[in-house]
Amino acid sequence: MGFRPLHDRVLVRRTDGDEKSAGGIIIPDTAKEKPMEGKVVAVGPGARDENGKVQALDVKKGDTVLFGKWSGTEIKLDGEELLIMKESDIMGVIEATKGKKK
Repeated sequence: MGFRPLHDRVLVRRTDGDEKSAGGIIIPDTAKEKPMEGKVVAVGPGARDENGKVQALDVKKGDTVLFGKWSGTEIKLDGEELLIMKESDIMGVIEATKGKKK
């Protein structure tokens, strides 16, 4: 099943959080905070301005984004948990840096 967000809404898949702390302690699922980072799955066409013209979104499918802790609405689509939020809930896009490896 396909899904197309309307207006300035964005569909985001959360990235998996770390399962170990910096000190090597394994964090159980019940104690983990949900990550505030995700990958954009789909975007709407954009919001309309006061003249009725559609303003395209700054984010696009495939972008890795940061969003607020309580941003968006959780939905289940084809058995997968996703978030749908307005573009204004997104704080920024994480851009890959050249020559730097994880």
